[in-house]
Amino acid sequence: MSSPTGPASGLPVRMPRPRQPGRHRRPEPVAAPEGAPALVLAVPGAPSTTTRSLAEEVVSIARSELPGLDARIGYVDGEEDATVTSFPEFPSLHSVLAHAAAERIARVERARAAGAEVADPEGPVAVVVPLLAGPDAALMRRIRQAVMDSRAAAELTDVLGPHPLLAEALHVRLSEAGLARADRARLFTVATAADGIVLATVGGEEAVQAAGITGMLLAARLAVPVMAAALDQEGAIAATAEQLRGSGSTQLALAPYLIGPELDSALLDAAAKEAGCSVAEPLGPYPAIGKLALAKYTTTLGITPQQPSGAPVH
Repeated sequence: MSSPTGPASGLPVRMPRPRQPGRHRRPEPVAAPEGAPALVLAVPGAPSTTTRSLAEEVVSIARSELPGLDARIGYVDGEEDATVTSFPEFPSLHSVLAHAAAERIARVERARAAGAEVADPEGPVAVVVPLLAGPDAALMRRIRQAVMDSRAAAELTDVLGPHPLLAEALHVRLSEAGLARADRARLFTVATAADGIVLATVGGEEAVQAAGITGMLLAARLAVPVMAAALDQEGAIAATAEQLRGSGSTQLALAPYLIGPELDSALLDAAAKEAGCSVAEPLGPYPAIGKLALAKYTTTLGITPQQPSGAPVH
């Protein structure tokens, strides 16, 4: 059984890095303020043990960057719990937010019962961060509705991208699949390296445009053309592959601009086969995902921990 506040028993937990001695040590990370709202990761797709493991790794990364962070996981298609007193294996986003709100009320009531003068709490009880690399209007509507239905004072952030760190993550996934050099500065080649990349996303034209921004950053890293296309638009991946071939690319790779839970793997495999492309793995729990989720949280609250490298792209 998982809990809304931490990973399941037996899973590794990332701990804050020890402080380095000496005048050139890294600055000590800022801790989360006492009583700060929870970071609630809104996870799309069908809940599964694989999805839970991925989400727990993401919140573990966020906790390691901001000690004391209260990070929880809510599934867009999770299980409801009307009593919000205990949690099923895959709690819905609605249940997690309602539980967080009930906890805050209970803390105030306990303090008042003990004789303390406690004002009614202000500000959000949670900051909801969608586990999405790019925009998906249909999913965002469902997440927003879950926030409203919970009646919890919660803030909803934007999706994680576009961002230079996502271009880095895509580069790493391509290199892991043998489809790109790990480092352009090194004087060696990869025989299977692609000379054209199709960046696959879901969410229609808005998602394609947003992926295109990260695609430009990836193209600069790899020095090969990169074009974005939507998996959920029939024939779009194959058409984009043909466009790349028409401009001179002969060895193509399909790079999912997707974290994983929102991905229909059968759809990805079918599109790759139709387009005749090799496929890299989705972004998954790459460290940048946890850092970007935390950056959304801290920006919303005005907290300034160590920022992820790379300036955001607007």
